[in-house]
Amino acid sequence: MGFFGRMATLIKSNINDLISKSEDPEKMLNQVIVDMNTQLVEAKKQVAVAIADEKRLQKQLQSETTVAEEWQRKAMLAIRAGDDELAKEALLRKKEHDQLAATFQDQWQKQKNATDQLKLALRALNNKIEEAKRKKNVLIAQQRRAVAMKSIQETMSGLAETSAFETFDRVAEKINQLEAE
Repeated sequence: MGFFGRMATLIKSNINDLISKSEDPEKMLNQVIVDMNTQLVEAKKQVAVAIADEKRLQKQLQSETTVAEEWQRKAMLAIRAGDDELAKEALLRKKEHDQLAATFQDQWQKQKNATDQLKLALRALNNKIEEAKRKKNVLIAQQRRAVAMKSIQETMSGLAETSAFETFDRVAEKINQLEAE
């Protein structure tokens, strides 16, 4: 590995070490929860749009069905009046609106299924966020406990290494010697 390759590796490792040391798990978990809530808001917007589209298609379906029924009624009136040409025209119009109604029925059903899937996904996302919030508190408690344990272990090992107890024992021994004299 050349000089520049080694320098690049050294710089990367130092930057990664700096980032690792500056990461605060509690802040990171809080930010993740904020990000999840942002995603939840976006998902709710998407579901609202899907519901609005579903309702629009349903209204168009109802409208076309009503118009087709009206043309059916007009065709029956024309037949009773003996106007076969008018009845034929009314039945053609009815057929057009029946076809449109069938198209809207198909589109509405597809949109309804898609909306139902989005609602399920939204509930699942919401459940995951709630679970993450619960886990966050557990993880923060674990992290704090680990930090406290590490601090205690460092303190205990520091006491053993610096021989504070040895110094204490030496001073006590000197005092005992002074008393003996």
